[in-house]
Amino acid sequence: MKTRILLVLFVCITLALPIFAQQADSNSGAQPAASSSQPAAQTASGKPPLEYKPRNFWDGDQPGGFWLIFHAFASKGYVQRNVQMIQDRVNELDQLTASNSQKIKDVDSSAQHGIQLASAKVDEADQHTLDAANKAQLAQSTANAASSRASKVETVVGGLDQYKAANRTVIRFRPGQSVLSKQAKDALDQMAAQLKDQHGYVIEVQGFASGSGQAGIASSRKMADSVERYLVLNHEIPSYRIYVMALGNAPVTSEEGSKPASRNRVEVSLLKNGLDQMTASADQPK
Repeated sequence: MKTRILLVLFVCITLALPIFAQQADSNSGAQPAASSSQPAAQTASGKPPLEYKPRNFWDGDQPGGFWLIFHAFASKGYVQRNVQMIQDRVNELDQLTASNSQKIKDVDSSAQHGIQLASAKVDEADQHTLDAANKAQLAQSTANAASSRASKVETVVGGLDQYKAANRTVIRFRPGQSVLSKQAKDALDQMAAQLKDQHGYVIEVQGFASGSGQAGIASSRKMADSVERYLVLNHEIPSYRIYVMALGNAPVTSEEGSKPASRNRVEVSLLKNGLDQMTASADQPK
């Protein structure tokens, strides 16, 4: 008798436990339903969070005595339906993550391309700046050289009309004669040899004679003319470079300057200006 009573109590407790579990699930599902009226928060995918929708633990099966004993756990379909929502949301997050990664790569590639273009532009600007600096330096050097050359030319041109005595030769004659001696010719040859291919010079020929008046002037003119004739015919010196002056018995000072010089003589003076210097500067390589 006691054994039957214990068996009945065990069966009743076994049947009552699933019913209490179903009521507990129904009460816990009521709270989310009450809060569903509040606005749902947005997730990373732009969709509202997943809502838990309680379903019958036996997935629509009637809780008969048989099912209470042999169907005490959730069915496979029940688990798949609840897991599928989570899996869908995970798939959406994976797609969103992949899209964001691709956008990040595109932005990074665009930024790298922009940096390379900017670097190329900077290098090109630096090269242009260097070329401009080199050209400016070359122009400055050319300007300095031109200024220096202009200064030299200005100095030379300023001295064109300023003839300076470079050499003087004295040719002596016998009284009443105008023929050049061998010694006189040698002295003239030595002077003319220095004038080959030269520019910017003139030759001043001054004749002196012992006679007075017109006779002395005529005699000094003959001696000076003989010197000019020798230079023109024997050394091809242009006649426009020779200036002849017949001074007659004008006072003459000797080379020493202490006593009067002898008459019957011709003083040949070589005068130069700065034209030969300017010609030499122009012939120098630039």
